[in-house]
Amino acid sequence: MPMTREIALAPKQNRGLDLSVVIPIYNEEENIPCLLERLRDALKQLGMRYEMIAVDDGSRDNGAAVLKRYAAEIPELKIVRLRRNSGQAAAIMAGLERATGEVIVTIDADLQNDPDDIGKLVDKLNKGYDVVSGWRKDRHDHPLRRNFASRVANRLISRVSGIYLHDYGCTLKAYRRNIIQDVRLYGEMHRFIPIYAHWLGARVTEIEVKHHPRRYGHSKYGLERIIKVALDLLVIAFLDRYFVKPIYLFGSIGLGLLGLSLLVFLWMIELRVFEGKSFISTPLPPLAAILGAVGIIAFLLGLVAEIVMRTYFESQGRRAYQVGELVNFDRDK
Repeated sequence: MPMTREIALAPKQNRGLDLSVVIPIYNEEENIPCLLERLRDALKQLGMRYEMIAVDDGSRDNGAAVLKRYAAEIPELKIVRLRRNSGQAAAIMAGLERATGEVIVTIDADLQNDPDDIGKLVDKLNKGYDVVSGWRKDRHDHPLRRNFASRVANRLISRVSGIYLHDYGCTLKAYRRNIIQDVRLYGEMHRFIPIYAHWLGARVTEIEVKHHPRRYGHSKYGLERIIKVALDLLVIAFLDRYFVKPIYLFGSIGLGLLGLSLLVFLWMIELRVFEGKSFISTPLPPLAAILGAVGIIAFLLGLVAEIVMRTYFESQGRRAYQVGELVNFDRDK
C-alpha cells in the first residue's frame, strides 16, 4: 500500500486539496500525453487529494486540443489557456493564482523533470521547510548553451541574493501555499521565487532531482538568458535593499555626484589660482555643473520614489512588515 504523505494542512472544514501541480506549457504537444500519464501515476502513489493545472502559454501547436481531450477523461486536470504567449513566469503565475492545494508544485512539461520526484519534494517539506527547490545535478542538456549558461546564472544569483542554491532554473519546486500566495511574478522572475519566499521568512532548501534528456521538441532557452538574469538581478537587488526606503539608493547616488562636482570645482579653482589657467580653457566648469545637476536630480528622484512607495502601501492597505505568528492576543476578546 502506498504511504500517505503527511503535510501541515488547514483545519478540515476549511481545507481544499492537499496538492496542486502547476504545469506551464508552450508548444509541447508531443510530450503532453506521456507527461499526464506519468503525473497521474506518480500522484496516485502519494495518497493525497490533488489537482493538475496545465497552463497553455499561447502555444501555436495542437497542444490545447490534446489537453482538452485528456481533461474530458481526467477530472483532476484543469486547463488555463492564455490568449498569447506571455512567458514562463506569467504562465506559472496564472497557475499559482488558481491553485487550491496546501502544497503547490511546479514542473516543466518537457518530461526532463521526473514526476516521481514530487514525493521527495513533499517529504522534504514535512521536515519543516516552506520551499524545496530541485537541483538537476546530473543535467542532460547542451553543455555550452544550456549547462554553462545555467552555472553562470546560478552563481550570479547566489552571490547577489545571498541565498545559495545550485539550480535556480529548475522548474521542479514545491511550496507551501501560505508562503507562495502573496508572491507576484513579472518578466522572467519565476526562477527567483525562492528569494521572494525567503524575504517572507520562508525556510528554503534544495534536493537533488533526476533530469532526463529531451525526447521531443526543443529548448526555448539559450545564452541570452544570462543577460536577462543579470538585468532581473538588478531589480531583485533593488527590491531587496531599497524597496521600502528608495531614498537611501537615490540619496547615496546624489551625494556621490555632488561630492564629485565639488572635487571638480576645487580642481578648477586650483588650476586658476596656482597655474593661471582660465576657467573656459578646460572642460571642468561644465563637468562640475553637470555632476551637480544630476546629483540634485537623483535626490529629487529619491523623494518621488518615497512618495510612490507610501502611496503603494497606503492604497493597498499593506504594511512594511509581515506577521508570522501572534500569541495570546485572542485573550483580549
